[in-house]
Parts: sequence; structure tokens; C-alpha cells
Amino acid sequence: MDVERPYPPMLRRPPYPASVETRKEIEKHINELLEMDVIRKIGHNEIVKITTPVLSTWHDGKSRLCGDFRALNDYTKAERYPIPRRPHALDKLAKAKYITKMDCMKGFHQNGVKPNSMNLCRIICQMGVYEYTRMPFGIKNAPAQFQRMMDTIFQEEILEGWMVVYTDDIIISSETWEDHVQYIDRVLSKYIPINLKI
Repeated sequence: MDVERPYPPMLRRPPYPASVETRKEIEKHINELLEMDVIRKIGHNEIVKITTPVLSTWHDGKSRLCGDFRALNDYTKAERYPIPRRPHALDKLAKAKYITKMDCMKGFHQNGVKPNSMNLCRIICQMGVYEYTRMPFGIKNAPAQFQRMMDTIFQEEILEGWMVVYTDDIIISSETWEDHVQYIDRVLSKYIPINLKI
């Protein structure tokens, strides 16, 4: 994470006011992220660059924990990397008879944060102060970095034309079942050694 100009050495914010239900949901996410080693708890007395978490809720009622990293994003150098356009990606599936879609579990969290950037990725809530060790949701370069990682891992498969990667979604297509099984096996054989989760 490249910061273009000096980031304020101390940006300490209290947690946003939240309802009892929202606090319970944040607590659930914090415990889940701790268990997955996505975040770690740090001391309250450190001089920290800190933000506060917010919940993003989808139409189906599920939620995701994001950091309000707007201040950090203002100081962060933008990474220019192309994200595929959905229509272009779907064009490649026109002749397919078999299609498999895989979704990377909590995609951005599977991308690490450099040790010297972890102090920029801190959140505060009623449970304390936490530091991300994996890429948090809310960082402006997270989509570009994740797309680059996936394009690098699956470069050969993408060039062969039977695989489309759209950020954390993978689509495998084929005209025959035999090819389809082989393609899925190739993808999984790359996922397992690097501990990517779907």
C-alpha cells in the first residue's frame, strides 16, 4: 500500500454509534475474522492510525464488515490495473455447454497486507482495536490488487480461453463434460497449494 503524502501520525476515532443489533453483528464478524487470522487484537495504548468499522448489508440480509478507510484512501496512490467488464467476460461463455462458477471465500481477505502497511489498516469497535493482517474491505486498491493476483495465478487458463476471472469470481466453461472435469481439476490443483479458499 503506497501512501502518496505523509499520513497523519495519529488519527484516532471513537467507534460510530450503533444499535444493539449492529454491535452484535460487528462482534460476530470480529470473532470470525480473528478465527480466520484476518485480524489481530492490538494494545489500546499504541499510537495508531485508526478507523471504525461499518457493516455493509445485502438484500438477502447477510452483512460484511468494512473499514471506513476514506481518510486513508485519500492519501493512497491509486493502482491502475484493468478489471474485466462483465459483458466482455460473458461473451466468452456463449458457446459453452457446461459452466461452473466458483467464488473465492471473502476474496480480498485472501490477499496479504505488507507488514509495514498493517498499522494503516486498523479498526476500533466496542471490543477493542484490531489490525488487519489480510486485505480489508474498504481499501480503494483492494479490487485491483486481487484481480492482479488472480490473473497471475491463472494466467495460462485465462489465455486458453476457457476461464474468466472477475475479481473474486471464477467461471469455467467448456463444450464437453470431459474437458470440464479436467478444467475444474486444473483450477483446484492451483488453489490447494497456495491455500486459496472457495
